[in-house]
Amino acid sequence: MKLSQILTRELVELPLLAADKWQALAAIAQVPVRAGRYPAAYAAVVEQALVARERSMTTGMEHGIAIPHAAVDGIDDLIAVLGINPVGIPFETLDGSPAKIVIGLVIPRSKKLLHIKTLAEIAKLLSRAEVREQLLRCTAAADVLAVLTDLQGSGR
Repeated sequence: MKLSQILTRELVELPLLAADKWQALAAIAQVPVRAGRYPAAYAAVVEQALVARERSMTTGMEHGIAIPHAAVDGIDDLIAVLGINPVGIPFETLDGSPAKIVIGLVIPRSKKLLHIKTLAEIAKLLSRAEVREQLLRCTAAADVLAVLTDLQGSGR
């Protein structure tokens, strides 16, 4: 599944305000609440799952990318949250650079294996410098969605 197919305007946090990766994970857990994807009480469950996954191994990649993700019970569909912070958030990335683009994935535990391909597709997309540069130039959620739709809709 492509990021452009699962991301909505309400699930884009621009800018993603966080002093470190733990605050970023907390923010990512809250965005779907505001988007009406799950109740406020569920945000703590999602945050705990993201933190547990992050403690086992960093989800901070290279080139200013982090893709925190966790499988949780109680949701039916994959939820993606895209946060952009042009300054960057300390995230213990593989190359030590701050994370400027953070994509959080909340995966239904019952469909965990189905979404490994989605995770790989997102990592592949964000490995391209031109994609990262275009996303970092965005100033509104609609811009982010337009960039992703253009890139992924054209088969590039």
